[in-house]
Amino acid sequence: MTFAKQIVSKWKRRLKAFVIRVKAALFYRNRSLSNHPTNGDETHYQGKIASFSKALPHDSLGEVNVDAYEQYIHILECGEPKDYENLPLAGKRKMVDPQAAYAFEMVGPDSHQLTTPPPAPLASAEMAAEMVEVYWQALTRDIPFDDYDTHPLTIEAAKELSSLEDFRGPKTRDQVTPQTLFRGHLPGTLEGPYVSQFLWKDVPYVATQITQRYRTTTPGIDYLTTYEDWLAIQNGGLPCDPEYDSIPRYIRNGRDLGEYVHHDITVEDGVTACLILLSYGDAAWDKTNPYLDSTTQIGFPTFGAPHVLDFVTKAARPGLEAAWFQKWLVHRRLRPEEVGGRVHNQLLGYADYPLHQDLLCSEAVQRTFDEYGTYLLPQAYPEGSPTHPAYPAGHATFIGAMVTMLKAFFDESFVIPDPVLASSDGRSLVRYEGPDLTVGGELNKLAANIAIGRDAAGVHYRSDGINGLKLGEQVAIGILRDYKETYHEKFNGFSLTTFDGDTIII
Repeated sequence: MTFAKQIVSKWKRRLKAFVIRVKAALFYRNRSLSNHPTNGDETHYQGKIASFSKALPHDSLGEVNVDAYEQYIHILECGEPKDYENLPLAGKRKMVDPQAAYAFEMVGPDSHQLTTPPPAPLASAEMAAEMVEVYWQALTRDIPFDDYDTHPLTIEAAKELSSLEDFRGPKTRDQVTPQTLFRGHLPGTLEGPYVSQFLWKDVPYVATQITQRYRTTTPGIDYLTTYEDWLAIQNGGLPCDPEYDSIPRYIRNGRDLGEYVHHDITVEDGVTACLILLSYGDAAWDKTNPYLDSTTQIGFPTFGAPHVLDFVTKAARPGLEAAWFQKWLVHRRLRPEEVGGRVHNQLLGYADYPLHQDLLCSEAVQRTFDEYGTYLLPQAYPEGSPTHPAYPAGHATFIGAMVTMLKAFFDESFVIPDPVLASSDGRSLVRYEGPDLTVGGELNKLAANIAIGRDAAGVHYRSDGINGLKLGEQVAIGILRDYKETYHEKFNGFSLTTFDGDTIII
């Protein structure tokens, strides 16, 4: 090739790279401006009783100082970095990264262009049902998932949830059953064991295998069940240290799952699942992979292991940024422990809140009082929830984004080989005997486990997770779409099944 042709070739390459970037930028610039409806609670209640206020100063009822709340909102909405040092905190706990709500990304949609439906209002039957569910999850933390069919408490939980006016979890013939209890309703999540195979099976890691037995906390020990402890934590007090089980366990109950999602930061869940899937070889790759039929090439930087590992990890942080925008600048939904304080003070006659009778008259709430002497929601973590608003759940958005990436690269119909089941004591795995478990179903189950595991700990509601998963899915789809034009291979697009069960091609 002559020198002149080399120059032309380089300029063509540079121009093509420029055009790809500009087309992606124009796609997002030309989208309609997004509306972000809220449930109206923040403006409706002058005392801000239905809004997240943890770590700000509160009175003896746990109601936020309104002047401090207004100062906090002013800082959030103005968005001046220097002003965040003036957040009116009451104690030593700090707010978790509110400025992430303003971050930009260089690939995929801007977080401010993505939307979520508003969460249920405080006074609604849906909110009551979500709270009743998390009370039951607290009461049943130590019951092995495998015993749900026979344990009196889980049978009672299913019965009460079935009776509620607006419970939106999965049902069988319009009834919550022990088999559907505390599960997700994504495709495949009701098949087989409660826990995804991706949280049980050994993980191939470099030149070794990682056994998925994890540290968990001591059975029967819950937190923030005394009013003094609860109020101190609302005012930003520092927690005590948790008590740990001396034996690492396979995840076998709500307490174990809640403790697992206490320590995963972001990408671990997606990377673990990806490494397991890669160990299954070519048969597990999605049929759209352009190298499956090649007799001379295999994928590596593109359509190989580095590609999918990169994309799984690439999606997690933008998923969190999308959640943080919704949390801090749109919804500011209060955490379940804050609602538990409202329930406690109302039932003891200290205050009058617009809480639905399904919650105030709940068997789960009464059982909680009988066991702990308060109506507060028992927490699995000494610190209770993190110091950022509830909706949508951050864990749900990052796992939703990562699972969507995995579904784009792997064959969702591939049957998981040699499936396993944790023993009731969590010390061993046994062979699972039952209907086939597929990659798509077990990835959806992984997403549900990570999202609902936070509910089991008492720090989120069901809708935080469900809508967080869908928000993360939007992020991943946007990233996949932007990269679609960057490949040299003949490639017809990524195919995957959404959390709503629709098959799409990107």
